[in-house]
Amino acid sequence: MHFICAYMNAAKASTTHPTPTTARKRPGEYGIAAIIAFTACSLTAAEPPANLAKLVAARETVTAEDRSHYAYTQSVRLQEMDSRGSQTGEYRETRQVIFSPTGERTEQFTAKPDSRLKNLVMTPEDFADIRNIQPFVMTTDQLWNYDADFKGEEIVEGLNCWVLRLRPRHILSGQRLFDGMIWVKQDDYSVIRSQGKAVPQIVTLKQENLFPQFTTVRKPVNGFWFPSVTSADDTLHFRSGPIREKLTIRYNDYKKFGSESVVTFEK
Repeated sequence: MHFICAYMNAAKASTTHPTPTTARKRPGEYGIAAIIAFTACSLTAAEPPANLAKLVAARETVTAEDRSHYAYTQSVRLQEMDSRGSQTGEYRETRQVIFSPTGERTEQFTAKPDSRLKNLVMTPEDFADIRNIQPFVMTTDQLWNYDADFKGEEIVEGLNCWVLRLRPRHILSGQRLFDGMIWVKQDDYSVIRSQGKAVPQIVTLKQENLFPQFTTVRKPVNGFWFPSVTSADDTLHFRSGPIREKLTIRYNDYKKFGSESVVTFEK
């Protein structure tokens, strides 16, 4: 879009710390307790494999291949917001990814896109990001584009995950890449959440095309983790002034080609 936008409000994990209490200990007990605590952490913390990024990319490649055999519905809602949080403009579209009787995979709108935006303009880069970056999948053939840094462990929806920070190594002219974090399920290297933005921002003397921070959550479908919801609520700062926008993309009704029944997310 020719946005005046930039998503700043990425989701952050919250923690609650109990109120500390004072207790007397004999000399040396603090040292012993620290050793015990360190040993317990060492026993429970999982060490990521040295080739973690390659294992994730291999799993993502299989996931992308499996998802390519599914029909689904993708709905997009973009809202312009004023300083009081009221909506001033909106863009909506719904696409169906479908298969012809011969098995050819295509896309079609369920209705004409409805644009009532006042200040923002959807650009080819925005539509490319909706298709490829918001539901980001880091397949093996894309791995060379990224530096991957291990950032530790985190529990997401009760699942033990490794956290990887992905940064583009280089961006070729016209290329759109992901810059952010991914959460990887430890038992099978599936990505279950991503958080970041599409890059590069496009700023010249004649135009500003800025892009938001977003979070995409995945859900399991028949053993694989597919995009479920992408959300963003950010303010992009154009030279002419800031504009806040909210973006919601939903991926619904996954149905494998050749199957008569609708596939629903596992709980």
